[in-house]
Amino acid sequence: MSNNTTKADNSLPDPRWLAERALPQDGEERRESVPKRRRARSVTVNLAESPLGWLHARGHLTDRQFDAGEKLRADWERANLAPSVTMRWDAASVAGGKRAAPLILNETEAQLAARLRFDQAIDHLGSDLSDIAWRIICGGEGAPVAEKNLGWPARSGKLVLKIALDRLANFYRLPG
Repeated sequence: MSNNTTKADNSLPDPRWLAERALPQDGEERRESVPKRRRARSVTVNLAESPLGWLHARGHLTDRQFDAGEKLRADWERANLAPSVTMRWDAASVAGGKRAAPLILNETEAQLAARLRFDQAIDHLGSDLSDIAWRIICGGEGAPVAEKNLGWPARSGKLVLKIALDRLANFYRLPG
């Protein structure tokens, strides 16, 4: 029985959602005199990693810039939650008594507050910076894809994104 559980445990998929893909060999088309390599190279890609996380992990963004982007993404996700369709019983008043104000926001109020923060953050960025920020942070596009979709020159998106993240960090009043 222990052999069966060992086999079952080994067959579980890796929880990190990694994928390996072969990379093209360098210089094969240019020089025919160079012998072909025997082993294909591969790269491991974390498919669950966000473009913002990728830039931060490779040292392209500061912690403050990354935190600002994550705050905007969290507000965006919270603002787009589906409304609750069941009745809320926690707000029912008691006959003859005073109802105390709730200490926390209910789901709908939290969604509205997040939507307000998101809209204010995008307005604070302005039309020039909000496009690249939304595409990379909220839309999940990589910098090269966002640059192409916006019609920008190559490698310009990362610089503009860093400016937008600095402005977002000021908006969210992050220390730094």
